[in-house]
Amino acid sequence: MVEFDKRGLDDLNERLKSARASDPSRRGGGTSEKGSVGQAMRVSVELVAGLVVGGGIGYLLDRWLGTAPWLMVVFFLLGGAAGMLNVYRAMAGLGMQAGYPPKDEQKDEQ
Repeated sequence: MVEFDKRGLDDLNERLKSARASDPSRRGGGTSEKGSVGQAMRVSVELVAGLVVGGGIGYLLDRWLGTAPWLMVVFFLLGGAAGMLNVYRAMAGLGMQAGYPPKDEQKDEQ
């Protein structure tokens, strides 16, 4: 079993906090015009991709099983739900890079 040096982890945590504090792109909380457009593009791609993938899977299953159009409708709706879930995750800041807390925790630290 691997044992961790608590002191080393605390030191790493402090260095990460100071690096994040010195990074100007992580401060403030306001979004720039470029960030807003990027966020809008991500949201639209997430939603459209969910619908396209769900509809495509349903279409292929309908052709294979001969159940047209029922599976396409069901999977289109499931793809829409998955797209909405991904949009929620993107807006809530979930699924970000390792080491960065969700947006609400970033505000608490400042």
